[in-house]
Amino acid sequence: MIEADYLVVGAGTMGMAFADVLVTETNATVAIVDRYGGPGGHWTRVYPYCRLHQPSAFYGVNSRPLGSGLKDTKGGNAGLFELASGAEVVAYFDQVMNQQLLPSGRVKFFPMSEYAEGGAIVSLVSGKAQEVKAAKVVDATYSKVEVPAMRPPPYEVAEGSRCVPPNALSIVDHAPDGYVVVGAGKTGMDACLWLLATGVPADNIRWITPRDSWLLDRATIQPGPEFFDSTVGGFALQTEAAALATSIDDLFERLESTGQLIRLDKTVRPTMYRCATVSQAELEDLRRIKNIVRMGHVQSITRDEIVLDNGSIPTTPDTLHIDCAADGLGRRPVVPVFEGNRITIQNIRTCQPAFSAALIGHIEVAYEDEAAKNELSTPIPYPDTDLDWLPMTRDNLINQARWTGNSELNGWLRASRLDAYSKATPGTDPTPEQLAIIGKIGEQTPGAIANLERLMEEASA
Repeated sequence: MIEADYLVVGAGTMGMAFADVLVTETNATVAIVDRYGGPGGHWTRVYPYCRLHQPSAFYGVNSRPLGSGLKDTKGGNAGLFELASGAEVVAYFDQVMNQQLLPSGRVKFFPMSEYAEGGAIVSLVSGKAQEVKAAKVVDATYSKVEVPAMRPPPYEVAEGSRCVPPNALSIVDHAPDGYVVVGAGKTGMDACLWLLATGVPADNIRWITPRDSWLLDRATIQPGPEFFDSTVGGFALQTEAAALATSIDDLFERLESTGQLIRLDKTVRPTMYRCATVSQAELEDLRRIKNIVRMGHVQSITRDEIVLDNGSIPTTPDTLHIDCAADGLGRRPVVPVFEGNRITIQNIRTCQPAFSAALIGHIEVAYEDEAAKNELSTPIPYPDTDLDWLPMTRDNLINQARWTGNSELNGWLRASRLDAYSKATPGTDPTPEQLAIIGKIGEQTPGAIANLERLMEEASA
């Protein structure tokens, strides 16, 4: 019999961030089960050149910094705070597990195992089942993060065609006829940037983008007082745009004109928004690729043809097709975070899984009433379309207003290293000028919420 106060299913970012809060803020015992051989979740399956799209300072667990806190001096992120590589993220979570959680004596880890509903941990290696008894079960896998190496391509690939996940790019053994990158999201952008950085001419890359995307400028999402006005001031500009926009088109024009959203091609109106983040240097590199195919999703790849929703384009048997079409962070139905003896971890701040899981952990241990806990933990689904920006931002503003209106919770936010919004840098107080920016957001929040709801009604009419 395995006994614990909490059984955390999933040792990815959310599971680790939640467990970290339990261990640092309580005396609870925790059992963690994961189907992979170590902690890190999907990071253990990503392509070798994968990096965070947001600064390392905002990722990981609350009690332990990730990275050195320095700025990059070369590459597309030069001048901005470092982005941990996939290998660094996996090593970091291994250190959290083996240097903090397990040495506490209150955590047990069961890798290469699955939780069977009903009360058993089953080893994927031996098949052995161990009965488990926990006061609460925490589902840290609900987001169902999926990267290309975790599944076959979602389209037919004929025998003799070369189609690989982005992981295979680092072991290419000869120059193919050309490269076709399938997918317009973060993974597709990473593949394009990697090819360009390794010397592949832009003319040798075709990029299949079923939808163009609104992107975030990474310079506006940075830690520390130096970037405070662009980071938190950016939230103020977003709130202002949401409050003043007269139409959906006007909203996105305001967001773009103030640098809150950017796009690859100014002649193409994006219909996708997935919180993907780029630097201006990376954006300029991506704009070097002129052969962009906007003919819908790939239906099949044969030896000499790529069939898409709206037509086909030629290919060759020695063209290397790079499958970057995994859904990544897909949309999932919203369920209550707290429901009896079950906790289902979801984003409660837009596209911030580590922060969201850590805050849910604190809310779990600091409050008793389930209704109150759920009110402080309203889930915000991952966005997919441009119009998803509206309900996402509305819910984000509502959550933030509830948190900052709660003195205890606001104090936790101010001390949290994962929170970019509530202070300039951990352990310091905002300056009067910075407080004015935060105050501006608070003043505009009610009007922004009401206007976004009006625009949402117009969009659904």
